[in-house]
Amino acid sequence: MPRARDDKRRYDDACGTAHALELIGERWTLLVLRELMLGPRRFSELRVDLPGISANVLTQRLAELEQRGLVRRRKLAPPASVQVYEATAWGIEAEPIVQALGRWAARSPGHDPTLPISGVSILLSFRTMISAKRAKGVDARIGFRFGADDYVARIKKGVIKVARGDIGQCGVVFSGPPAALAAVVYGGQPIDLIGVSGDRGLAEKFTTLFVLPPKVGAGG
Repeated sequence: MPRARDDKRRYDDACGTAHALELIGERWTLLVLRELMLGPRRFSELRVDLPGISANVLTQRLAELEQRGLVRRRKLAPPASVQVYEATAWGIEAEPIVQALGRWAARSPGHDPTLPISGVSILLSFRTMISAKRAKGVDARIGFRFGADDYVARIKKGVIKVARGDIGQCGVVFSGPPAALAAVVYGGQPIDLIGVSGDRGLAEKFTTLFVLPPKVGAGG
């Protein structure tokens, strides 16, 4: 990265928050890192799930994140043999930042939940918005198929953990556009909007486990 550009981002402030903004405060940077929170992705996959970013900007942001130690490149083993990007252990530590920002911003009256959302983003939102009270007693494996990507969520003791995995042993599997699943879970739309296979009762229960924070009133 050219030194001039790097200096332009500096705040000359010893506060950790200032340095955090130097690391991930550039436009698109945090969203690119968000998309790597659940495992490695190809460049083309990132382009699909970040439709507003250009190829040039995505290339720049990935290079910057790699230089800062938050992302690394590696080549998948045969037969895939393709280059992917993945978050480093330190990069993954930023997930609570993504969660806290998401919960905080969801209180804004200007937040529009009908805009496009990626599979990784909706799954991370589940980890943020799950209600321990509503999930009490639920012990289940839930599968998600978004295009060619499969994820498994394990719900137990009011906590949800999500990772890529085999959805074959899941009690229920949701499939289709992530935005449709978001509309069902957060928008109160009928469950038939999304593909469901397996335990229908468990699917309906799952869609009730997540609660958005209340909107900020006129007085803040």
